[in-house]
Amino acid sequence: MAKKCAICKKGSIMVWKRRKLRGKYNPTVKKRKYPNLQWVRLPSGERVLACAKCIKAMAKRK
Repeated sequence: MAKKCAICKKGSIMVWKRRKLRGKYNPTVKKRKYPNLQWVRLPSGERVLACAKCIKAMAKRK
């Protein structure tokens, strides 16, 4: 099971977490951020993992 939205194909990204060290910011930790995926049933009856942004957009289209 991929950690990717079935509708918009949004996936994970790498970000640099900045820590403050002696008054200056130090880009120290590389971290992977994942999208907010949730199970949702499509109008066709199929259950897929979709991001929260796509779920909101689907609710507006109804």
